Amino acid sequence: MKKIAVLGYGVVGSGVVELFYRNQKKIEKNTGTELEVGYILDLREFPDDPYGDRVVHDIQVILDDPEVGYVAECMGGVNPAFDFVRRCLEAGKSVATSNKQLVAEKGDILLRVAKAHHVNFFFEASVGGAIPIIRPLHTCLAANDISAVAGILNGTTNFILEKMICDKMRFDDALALAQQLGYAERDPSADIDGGDACRKICILSSLVFGKHVYPDQVYTKGIRNITLEDVQLAQDFGGAVKLIGAVKRLENGKILPTVMPMVVMNESLISHVNGVFNAVMVWGDGVDKTMFYGRGAGKLPTASAVLGDLIDEVKQNDTVESQSWEPAEEGADFVAPIDDFFAARCYRTSPCGSGVFAKIANEVGVELLNTRENGCMISGCDQKTAEAFKQQLAQEGVEILSRIPVLDDEA
Repeated sequence: MKKIAVLGYGVVGSGVVELFYRNQKKIEKNTGTELEVGYILDLREFPDDPYGDRVVHDIQVILDDPEVGYVAECMGGVNPAFDFVRRCLEAGKSVATSNKQLVAEKGDILLRVAKAHHVNFFFEASVGGAIPIIRPLHTCLAANDISAVAGILNGTTNFILEKMICDKMRFDDALALAQQLGYAERDPSADIDGGDACRKICILSSLVFGKHVYPDQVYTKGIRNITLEDVQLAQDFGGAVKLIGAVKRLENGKILPTVMPMVVMNESLISHVNGVFNAVMVWGDGVDKTMFYGRGAGKLPTASAVLGDLIDEVKQNDTVESQSWEPAEEGADFVAPIDDFFAARCYRTSPCGSGVFAKIANEVGVELLNTRENGCMISGCDQKTAEAFKQQLAQEGVEILSRIPVLDDEA
């Protein structure tokens, strides 16, 4: 009999315990090991909970029990989660986490500690909730040279944008509805300003390209300033505005991770992902492109991913080195600056004739892809050219109201 310890008994932690006991026999058959939840670490008491007798308040109780082989970290944040997880790994206990902030900021350290003690630190639930993406990247797609990853990594913002697109709701009204339905927090900053998606693209970038990428290295822009008029113009051009987390390897070998609103053309599967669902597209030289889709958050969907990692850890005899990456090299410029970003652009402007758009497009060396009285779309260009187009429009007396890049579905 091996024990599982659950750190944190909030939404995800209670979901892990609930789903484990719902499917305990199946999980034990799958692993070939008898298992039970031995401890639940939390500051609170749960006298009316059926598992309230498992609650402890001191991590040392878990660390000192040799029968605890596996730990589900569901606390969130970096402190004290980092210290607790590190100590569990040092005590020879494998850890599965749903904590995206922990992995994005401290993942390289914890992976190194896990390897040193021949255990595992798994984090499938930290990126896409129920969507299997971490394991496929280092197993099913391991034969590919992956060049890019992009997708919808935050369900709250996707719900808000869908309401703006389909129901013509203003941003503030759509956000209020998301909060009313429990999809957005009282303080929605981490979602609508892109921080949540930033942490997730850090994890994907680190895993795919082999070196730790920190949140402050990712150009991040949220959807707070997206208007109904922006959404309508994108629709007129045959696309949808989505908050996209992406990373791409450039020709110079550097990578460019970004989080920003983008116009996704209707030909792309990503443009049709709505509600609180997430989707991740992966481009590889063998598979061309493949997409993973599902619920990106929620009690049981996230618990499913955490338990999937725990099940995998029970089956392992040593560290799985393919699910890891190297620390970032001090002073190295592995991550390219946003100035190297290349994409088509959608400009929303004050009323302007198509002739003016065409004239300026020709002058700066881009192709005019589409026009309306209140905007245009130009072909792929770098930041310098995009800025030159904007400045020349201004010189013609045209007010630029927004500029949104277009996702390259061919990556």
